[in-house]
Amino acid sequence: MALAAASRGLLHAGSRLGRREVVDGARRFANKRVLVETEDTSGIAVMKFKNPPVNSLSLEFLTEFVISLEKLENDKTFRGVILTSDLPGIFSAGLDLREMYGRNPAHYTEYWKAVQELWLRLYLSKLVLVSAINGASPAGGCLMALTCDYRIMADNPKYTIGLNESLLGIVAPFWLKDNFVNTIGHRAAERALQLGMLFPPAEALKLGVVDEVVPEDQIHSKVRSVMVKWLAVPDHSRQLTKSMMRKATADNLLKQREADIQNFVSFISRDSIQKSLHVYLEKLKQKRG
Repeated sequence: MALAAASRGLLHAGSRLGRREVVDGARRFANKRVLVETEDTSGIAVMKFKNPPVNSLSLEFLTEFVISLEKLENDKTFRGVILTSDLPGIFSAGLDLREMYGRNPAHYTEYWKAVQELWLRLYLSKLVLVSAINGASPAGGCLMALTCDYRIMADNPKYTIGLNESLLGIVAPFWLKDNFVNTIGHRAAERALQLGMLFPPAEALKLGVVDEVVPEDQIHSKVRSVMVKWLAVPDHSRQLTKSMMRKATADNLLKQREADIQNFVSFISRDSIQKSLHVYLEKLKQKRG
């Protein structure tokens, strides 16, 4: 019920989104920050992140993304979704730190609800989700990839993936930690989370953070061939199996959702955390400037 109520709120907030256009026979939801390309005959949609400069998970991006995903879930034409980036060299740089710095508790509450909603919607989606990780994917970018049924990463040593929150002075939420542990095991996750480790493609593959690494120019053809394999399984049996495997982890958040929000707001509002975020944001300004 909490998930449904939050979704209705996001749909209301984004009711003006989703203007459609047709390009080369494919339909597109022409949103500002999330481009959705659909081909009805294949049953596959592609969601491309286009929130420059680094596809940060701003409140506006999170809202558009969840609305777009729900549209696809409600359209029985589609059975699978490919997540990828429309920006060269970056999958997603993760949470937008500007949403967590210098704001009021009401804003922090709204933002964290949207982050929770993103994870829940992706993690519990009945659709087959395959990520084509075609750029750097730290923190929240890794979050989105971890929710997918299958992850394929471009073989480029400049691209890394992982949960590096500790290096920024913040902590990955317990539900994302659980997702990470489920993926790579307790000891590997414990070490990676404490050290804020980011892994290049080969190491990410070895640890199980991603399922395949392929040459960059082959990633989109590979992700489609993998999707075909997953879609060959009857939906009802695959969906029931997915739910069985993921329900306990998702329920852990659903039962503690309000407490998790309160903990986040309390934590992010601390003077020491705000100072850490200020220092980091200033460093980013200097790099860009």
